[in-house]
Amino acid sequence: MTNQNVIVSDPRSGLESSFLSFSPAVPGPLPPPGRFIAVPAKKTFKNIESAAGDHRITALLDSMRASSPPRRSSETENLKSWIVHHPSALDMFEEIINASKGKQIIMFLDYDGTLSPIVDDPDKAFMTAEMREAVRDTAKYFPTAIVSGRCRAKVFNFVKLSELYYAGSHGMDIKAPAKGRKYRNGNNQTVLCQPAREFLPMIDEVYKSLVEKTKSIPGAKVENNKFCLSVHFRRVEEKRWTELAEQVKSVTKEYPKLRLTQGRKVLEIRPSIKWDKGKALEFLLESLGYANSNDVLPIYIGDDRTDEDAFKVLRDRGQGFGILVSKSPKETNASYSLQEPLEVMYFLNRLVEWKRSSLQRYQRK
Repeated sequence: MTNQNVIVSDPRSGLESSFLSFSPAVPGPLPPPGRFIAVPAKKTFKNIESAAGDHRITALLDSMRASSPPRRSSETENLKSWIVHHPSALDMFEEIINASKGKQIIMFLDYDGTLSPIVDDPDKAFMTAEMREAVRDTAKYFPTAIVSGRCRAKVFNFVKLSELYYAGSHGMDIKAPAKGRKYRNGNNQTVLCQPAREFLPMIDEVYKSLVEKTKSIPGAKVENNKFCLSVHFRRVEEKRWTELAEQVKSVTKEYPKLRLTQGRKVLEIRPSIKWDKGKALEFLLESLGYANSNDVLPIYIGDDRTDEDAFKVLRDRGQGFGILVSKSPKETNASYSLQEPLEVMYFLNRLVEWKRSSLQRYQRK
């Protein structure tokens, strides 16, 4: 079993040191002794393997359809009931602020669907100038990180703010701002966390195979996010989803060290290591000096099922809040909700205004 290393780079020394170790996920338990599948004499092993493959494809297709369920007439009623348990973060703003008294707020933000709208072409998921200004202002008062499935370089090119922390590839590539205000850790060193570095050659190999396999399916797009891959099917006709799922599975089955997951109209291939957006959140809190602190309030805003890993960490810690961006009811570990990126911008602006007012009152005393 190969350990995965977290690397911290200090630009002043030019040295890298491995200080944490993570092991690949352990496979699930085997069936108990005595359990077997009865197979008629005429069926071959190949038949069984094919049937199992069909089952997996069906499950994958069900998951793909579930990522964008059709509108139902009862949706309004369902939303009202859901909002009771996941109220608007704007409506509950004072409650959130009251919970932050005496604590350092740290902001964690997903990108697609949170800071920018979901669009058909992932290369055109641009944030507005107003949203960029809201994020810039937020970072002036609170440590702020972008946590995305995109590769870190792509997210930075969209956001273009050097004062932020960036966690790309679902948190498998983390870098702190080279310059900026000092927080509890007392220095401005660039923190570089890459727990899946050894998978890079494999990811590149799979990327080339997926591009070749899916090129005959109109609308399919394979995105190389450095430490993970995304197969977008938002522009693929639903009647071609089965074909796309089969092509993706035909590639990934040859790489047992990779796992296939699913997000909003996207299939994602990631290394099978114990690392996700929740682990990235914990790593950043530790890097900022708040690993075991009671005087910190992390707030994580995201819209995808991959953000649930971070929401769950906050809920398990009993510290901070998850805010889900969604216009429809979803099962979630988030405490609050916002309906769209525009509301995210309103929330960030309100948070900034509250902080400015608090500082002004303090200065007048």
